[in-house]
Amino acid sequence: MRAVEARRLRIMPVTPKAEQFPQRSQLLLNLWLCSEAHRQMMDQSLGSIHGIAYIEYLVLHHLAQAPGEALRRIDLARTISRSASGVTRLLRPMEKIGLVSKVLSERDARVSIVALTDAGRERLRDATRSLNQLSEKFTASINDREVARMESALAALAARPLAS
Repeated sequence: MRAVEARRLRIMPVTPKAEQFPQRSQLLLNLWLCSEAHRQMMDQSLGSIHGIAYIEYLVLHHLAQAPGEALRRIDLARTISRSASGVTRLLRPMEKIGLVSKVLSERDARVSIVALTDAGRERLRDATRSLNQLSEKFTASINDREVARMESALAALAARPLAS
């Protein structure tokens, strides 16, 4: 990431001495910084326009992609990299304003299922338009070929998570 672009995002790329951080470590640190800048931008925009944070957008998005537009809470937690209790805290206000609802499991009363509501689907549709516009602005400094290469590289990283 060029320093001029990074300043626009209020982040500075990591450029420590090579012996301290190999190039791959610098890449991961810069990826994290870029991700945080993106999340902040999305939080501000989605919050002011649609009344939801980026993480709430991700919840709506993953529910919309799930079979029957519903997921067990524990599966949703794994999908968005949160703890089960963290997802419960996140979903509580979303349930209160009607974006998601609790569904009883027909097989096991202990299983907690969350489903997308009509209001959640509508909020997701509207927020996706905003996200698409912001994504165009965020990636304006790179061409379509670079976007495709970056997407491929990130998919490869995501396919091989770190072992515990």
